[in-house]
Amino acid sequence: MDVSDLLTETYDRLPDLVRAAVDGLSPEQLHRAPVEGANTIGWLVWHLTRVQDHHVADLLDTEQIWVSGDWAGRFGLKADPDDTGYGHSAAQVEAVRPESAQALVDYYEAVASRTGSFLAGLHPADLDRVVDESWDPPVTLGVRLVSIADDDLQHVGQAAYVRGLIEAEAPANSGR
Repeated sequence: MDVSDLLTETYDRLPDLVRAAVDGLSPEQLHRAPVEGANTIGWLVWHLTRVQDHHVADLLDTEQIWVSGDWAGRFGLKADPDDTGYGHSAAQVEAVRPESAQALVDYYEAVASRTGSFLAGLHPADLDRVVDESWDPPVTLGVRLVSIADDDLQHVGQAAYVRGLIEAEAPANSGR
């Protein structure tokens, strides 16, 4: 298996996981924290998408999808290219309010499509290119792509877990 196929296989698992985490949930459920101050499903999926959008746009030296349309408006936020959710306070988590589960899916799919196109053109030698010299050792493209996938997979798993907690709260007669 070549490196492009391997990375594509990894990233291609995420859209189904994102959909499974949010499908059928109301805006209120997307915004419900399992305990006060915890991350919500809406924030988790928004954040994992923002990280991928931010980092891949940087790798491509292009504008983020987040700022190129009305994505921010669909989440009750400003189109700040530096706001990926990293280091968010409880109040900032609270402010992320996706209008619907579909808004999360649509934004993720737009980002995933661009990422997929980027991955399809990679060659093994590309992965050794240094993309961030602010770390010691400097970060290569390969390390950055693994880091993005790792972050996204962790957060989509957290979103699925929070969904399970929310569904467990549903009354027995709700059909769930």
